[in-house]
Amino acid sequence: MNSAVLKTLSLVGLLVMFAGLVGLYQAHSLFSWSPLTIALQAAAIALMLWARVTFGTRSFHASADPTAGGLVDTGPYHYIRHPIYTAVCLYGLGGIVAHPSVLSAVFGAVLLLGSLTRMLCEEHLLRQALPAYTAYASVTKRMIPYVF
Repeated sequence: MNSAVLKTLSLVGLLVMFAGLVGLYQAHSLFSWSPLTIALQAAAIALMLWARVTFGTRSFHASADPTAGGLVDTGPYHYIRHPIYTAVCLYGLGGIVAHPSVLSAVFGAVLLLGSLTRMLCEEHLLRQALPAYTAYASVTKRMIPYVF
């Protein structure tokens, strides 16, 4: 697949992620005073901030676009390849756990589908741009350390 198609698909993935979050919000399933939800969402925010600080401001694109500066494999990137997408999914999961329903599960699945679309597009582009990415990906899981 060429890079223009991958970038377009990654933009679609971002929109799907956004739709999942908006759906959870509209279904009143995103926020809760439940201690478990607060803990999951606080952990998600901390992970996102850690990843953003580690990666720096060099990349903040709507579509996947590998930037100059080489492979980042420190901080949370040492443990998982996609900590920002993981954080977004974890944030949504907090709300789903507090408000379990078929509708919440559907919007959670939409959020995860959008995230996975973005991850796969980015990985393909990174393999093209950074030869070291293949070795990194072989030892670092996508979202859950040592599992997935």
